Amino acid sequence: MTDTATGEPGSLDFSRCYTAVRSRDRRFDGVFYTAVRTTGIYCRPSCPARTPASANVSFHRTAAAAQTAGYRACKRCLPDATPGSPDWDVAATVAGRAMHLIGDGVVDREGVEGLASRLGYTSRHLSRLLTSELGAGPLALARTQRAQTARALVESTTLGLTDVAFAAGFSSVRQFNETMQEVYAATPSELRGRRVPASTTPGAIALRIAVRTPFSGSTLLRFLADRAVPGIEVAEVRPDGTGWYARTLDLPHGPGTARVDLADEDGPGTAYVDLRLALDDLRDTTAALARVRLLLDADADPVAVDEHLGADPALAGLVAARPGLRVPGHVEGTELAVRAVLGQQVTVVAARTAAARLVASRGRAISTGTDGLTHLFPDAATVAAMDPEDFRMPRARGRALIGLSAALAAGDLVLDRGPDRAEVRTALLALPGIGPWTADYIALRALGHPDIWLPSDVGVRNALRAHPDVDPAQWSPWRSYALLHLWTSLSDPPRPPLPDHRGE
Repeated sequence: MTDTATGEPGSLDFSRCYTAVRSRDRRFDGVFYTAVRTTGIYCRPSCPARTPASANVSFHRTAAAAQTAGYRACKRCLPDATPGSPDWDVAATVAGRAMHLIGDGVVDREGVEGLASRLGYTSRHLSRLLTSELGAGPLALARTQRAQTARALVESTTLGLTDVAFAAGFSSVRQFNETMQEVYAATPSELRGRRVPASTTPGAIALRIAVRTPFSGSTLLRFLADRAVPGIEVAEVRPDGTGWYARTLDLPHGPGTARVDLADEDGPGTAYVDLRLALDDLRDTTAALARVRLLLDADADPVAVDEHLGADPALAGLVAARPGLRVPGHVEGTELAVRAVLGQQVTVVAARTAAARLVASRGRAISTGTDGLTHLFPDAATVAAMDPEDFRMPRARGRALIGLSAALAAGDLVLDRGPDRAEVRTALLALPGIGPWTADYIALRALGHPDIWLPSDVGVRNALRAHPDVDPAQWSPWRSYALLHLWTSLSDPPRPPLPDHRGE
């Protein structure tokens, strides 16, 4: 909710925010937080409590900002159990990119210096920038992230509280207890006493991922299932479109697996996707949760996207058929990039077969306890050490794959949400054999870019045959979602074209 007068992403329009609070508009949960001076608590905009007087409230872009200002989380609406702000991916400012890296646990693993280095700033300048933009510095933002993860683990698992503390990223049990008391005005034991844990399976972590609705889970599931690579991914799609998707995860402290149950959810509002994690090291809980959120495009604003795209007659029918369509992300940028090159100029089935051969021959075998999940995808250094003739593809493409992997292994190219997207694209295009389609497809799925357009894509051209005069520029800043609508429509049965009212 950018200030329409100033256009500054860090400012909030008080009138618009208060209107959202008065109407309990769930679309803004996670976009901003409402702090109430008379109670000392902060809430999500849709909190069912009585609307406070406007003179008694202030608005904050992050939960960390509200906590830094001295407020504690509302026990009724649980404001931290919300999707993240869609602004992080739309604007892709330094603050937004920092939020993704903090969510992945970078501050816990590498400190503020590590976060700043990834973003290309000094730690002092980054702290000033985040405080100005988000109302809190990197340490406060990371602290809030740890508290949110810990609360979810306390309330939804049977993990011992000591295990919860270290799984959430706290350096000590004392720090864990003090933070939970300060943020939630309750001890970890008191928080656990309020809810019955959802999982009693030893070694399993059962969580829920908040998503804004509508949520087209069935379409997302079909996309992932059609591209599932044996050994690292498995999926089940039921006749009604519901089902589940599971995959292996190569995490900072060890391997793991994640499984999500996907179905369509109506809205507007907030729904929850069930997630089950099995991790070799509990310290990877935060990173695993963050990467699955990116896979599901969990922070998207489907109402804004659908309203914008649905206004064009060329897309209106597609949007109406699949409200809440998501752009499938990915859990690992390196894997996505390698698979993108393997998929150049071949069918989805052929690309999946090529990836399966690579996994079987070069992937790291692991034991998961889940049928079909047997390997981790080979890392960049492993692929870079291969010979172009090892691939069943033209040698030029094999050399391109090895060159890409070498750049990734050396750190010359980074495909997480940290680097500037334009700089990543430039670096990709400088590599032999990497053209605009591949670079933009990587940006679409690995970098979460919401405004990618692939004019040379065969599927896109086929889907637009009925609308040869359409101008994709008018779909900005949501062209990535238009792409997914067009790709998905290719599997739809034929139907009469929608009337074109643009001349009226």
